[in-house]
This record gives sequence, C-alpha cells and structure tokens, in this order.
Amino acid sequence: MSTSPRFPKLAEPLEVGSVLLKNRVVMSSLTRNRSRPTNVLTEASELYYEQRSWSLGLILTEGTLVYQQGTEWPYAPGIWSEEQTQAWKRIVNRVHDRAGKIYCQLWSVGRVAHPDMPEQIASKEPVWTSSTISARGGKFRNLPGRPGYVAGKAVPDPRVLVERFVQGAKNAKVAGFDGVEIHAANGYLITQFLDSTANNRTDEWGGSVENRLRFALEVFDGISQVYPPGCIGIKLNPTGGYNDVGMSLEDTLETYGELIRALVARGTGYIQLVRYLDFFEMIVDGKKRSTNMDVWENFTPLIRNSNTRILLNGNITPEEAEQLLESGVGDAVVIGRPLINNPDYYQRIQRGIPLSPLSATDPKTWYVSSTEPVAKYGNLPDPHIGMTDYPFSVEV
Repeated sequence: MSTSPRFPKLAEPLEVGSVLLKNRVVMSSLTRNRSRPTNVLTEASELYYEQRSWSLGLILTEGTLVYQQGTEWPYAPGIWSEEQTQAWKRIVNRVHDRAGKIYCQLWSVGRVAHPDMPEQIASKEPVWTSSTISARGGKFRNLPGRPGYVAGKAVPDPRVLVERFVQGAKNAKVAGFDGVEIHAANGYLITQFLDSTANNRTDEWGGSVENRLRFALEVFDGISQVYPPGCIGIKLNPTGGYNDVGMSLEDTLETYGELIRALVARGTGYIQLVRYLDFFEMIVDGKKRSTNMDVWENFTPLIRNSNTRILLNGNITPEEAEQLLESGVGDAVVIGRPLINNPDYYQRIQRGIPLSPLSATDPKTWYVSSTEPVAKYGNLPDPHIGMTDYPFSVEV
C-alpha cells in the first residue's frame, strides 16, 4: 500500500501561535459524561484521549467547566479544583507522550443549568447568567418530570465569572495544556452576553454591540495574562439556534464581525467557526430559531491575511476538508462524531480504509448515564464501554 497521503493538504503541518501541529485535522470537543462526581476524569478518559492523540494535529478537550454547575451533562469534567487539575495533567502527559498537542476547552453553561441538579445544589450558588431571561427548551433527564430550563439570575458583577475563566486557564497551565479554547458558542454563558435576545442588561455589559462584546473580550484579555494570545483559541457559532439564541441577520453580522475584528487585533491563535447545521436547529412557536447564513463566507475574510488561523467545523467530510483547505477557506478542519468510534480516523482517511459508521454503535454509550434518574446519580456503568473499546483498523 502506498504511504503517500490521500489528502496531502490535511497532512501539512500548521503553526498556531507557538504551537506546531503535525497535521490539520483537529478533534472537536465531544461531551462524553465520564467524569465521576465531582467532575473528575477517570482512567477511561485518559485512555480515550491517548488513543486519539497519536495521529491528530490537535485535540480539543470536551467542554470543561470552570466552576461547579448543574448542567444537562451531569458527568462533564471540571477544572476548578486541584483534583480535577491533576486528573487533566495525567491526560496531558499521555497525549504528550504520543507527540500530540491538546487544548482545554473552558466552558460555562450559564442559564442552561438547572437549580435542582445535584451539582448546582452542591455549588451553593444560583444559576448565574447575563440576564433573567429563560432559554426555551432543554430537557433535564436526571430530574423527575424532565423539566426544561428556568430563568437564572443576572450576575451583578460579571467580572466574578470572568475571573473563573481566568482561574480555569491557570489550572490548565498547571496541568500542562498546550493552550486553551474559550467556548463562546452554542448558547452557553459567553453567547448569552453576546446575543441581544439573551442579554437585556442596561449597564456596561449590555445594550450596544460594544457592551455585549465586553464579557467575551474581558475573558480573552484575562486569559492572555496566563497564556500568550497565540495559544488561545475561541469557538463561535454565529448562526445560533441551539439553547435558544439567534439574532437578526443584521445584528449577527455586526456583533460577530466586531468580535472577530477585536480578537484578530489581539492576536488570538485561532477562531473556530461552526457553519449552519440542522443539528443545532431549534423550533420555537413553529419557527426556526437560528439565523441561517453562510458563516464561512461572511466571516473568514475578516481573519484571512492575519496571524490568526481559521478552523472550520460542521460535518465536514475528508473530501470536502481537502478542498476547503486547498482553496484557502480555512487552515484546519475540526472533526467530531466520527472520532467517537474511529480512534484512528486520520490514518483511515489517509490510507483509504473505510470509516466505521456511527450508526453501528449504541447511542446510549455516547453520553453514559445522561438518561439515568436522580436516584442513580453517582452510579456509572463501565466507562470504557463505547469509549475506549472501538477497534483500530488492522492496517495501522
């Protein structure tokens, strides 16, 4: 069999700030619900990341909470405690032993936490958000009756939450991560400040575009005191939809355009842009919630010809990925669900080995325990099932 890669553009190295990626395939953040209370990763996750690190250019961790919250994902990992930080350090070491690179995705869900979830109760804090506006939808399967979202409380001084992102970055530095990614997509906390339908504040954190950008930019500026700007990425999904966000086209173009210009001026290492996907669509009052637009066409020109790299995300096939990079639309592609059951995804596509279809797996193992009732909270099935037991191809 020929050793020449089938997709040579994907095989090229890429500099992101001071970090050199061995190729241009990035593993997306994939919530897997394997972190035992309180939000501490186990050996199953260590092996999971190690398995996928040896051939990919960059690994982005699953969304990692910067403080304790009652999310819909009861076993999502955190990075606010020493125990969590040391667990991540073991993972980082295993990835580095395989010559891999790994960034920690720093995450807060804001108003899409629930005050009755065990982790929220344990935090002894309310559900902090930008404004007292409830997201519509949601389904907390671990709570009786599967309630939807409720309105959180507008945080009086958002700098308190900015500092938690900064502390998360400090802990990521201790754990040895090569960099961090700020999760500013999918209707979570940072989006709740950016989006005019979720932010009705009348102080310096709301109203004008400049004010609505303030939280995201203060998070970036704070983290840039921990990591160099070139080692900081940010994930954006301007089309909205998911978790009940989405502005008018005009407001979306202005808000995200100004945010991207500000980030590029600050020298951020990369901006990950998620294109419109039906997967994130939400129907409210019989209408689609998202702003269906061509994200890449509208926003990549604002990044191109700078030192900031463009990462493209959105159900991208290997063939499309090669074409997108060859034509200069982006610098790297972010791959998600195919990496759940194809730990050797990169080698498979480069050698022409068929990918194992996700449809051949048991969906219950993608998000272990997410449908268990409160009475079973704390009891996990074998975390390796559907996590580390997918076979590598014979040819590898």
